[in-house]
Amino acid sequence: MKHTTPAAEDYLKTIYAHTEWQPNPITPSALAARLGVAPSSVTEMVKKLAAAGLIEHVPYGPLTLTRAGFLRATAVVRRHRLIETWLVREMGYHWHEVHDEAEVLEHSISDRLLAAIDDRLGRPSADPHGDPIPAEDGTLTRPDAVLLAEAAPGHVGEVVRVSDRDPDILRDLAADRVGPGTRLTVLEPGAVRLPGGGIRRLAPEAARSIWLTV
Repeated sequence: MKHTTPAAEDYLKTIYAHTEWQPNPITPSALAARLGVAPSSVTEMVKKLAAAGLIEHVPYGPLTLTRAGFLRATAVVRRHRLIETWLVREMGYHWHEVHDEAEVLEHSISDRLLAAIDDRLGRPSADPHGDPIPAEDGTLTRPDAVLLAEAAPGHVGEVVRVSDRDPDILRDLAADRVGPGTRLTVLEPGAVRLPGGGIRRLAPEAARSIWLTV
């Protein structure tokens, strides 16, 4: 697999993203669920990626990226997050609208255009959701953070990241101006105090989508 296909890139990116904010590697069944594909499709692609030296895998065990796989994955992640940032800053998109657009564009834009976007944006270190943008060599800086759902009552921290998996949650949070940089006080796992003093109750899915500074 000298040149990875868009499908292979999606697999590598998903394997990488699964462990970006928590330590447990992804299983084939979880990977199939995340990608919305049949387990048999995952089995076939896993064999190809392992043969290409991009992942390490034992039958029925979790999947981990090799160094080569990590570099391929972070290259795609870099494209995705730079495109999301460009769409928000330059094209008037809202943060809940950019994920699907970036999913398409990340496989098609040239390296030259990506470099131009990076330069125009001032080489940003994070996308609109707070996810760090890897450098060209795959390095990135990820802040120490705690999941809001696991933060103790009384914890005060700034939002460093909001998962972009559910656009409805993003849209809902934006209505209260909650995003990266917003300072929140955790009252209980399902409620926070906003900067203006108001109290915001959160559904469990929303509380599991927000990371705060420790």
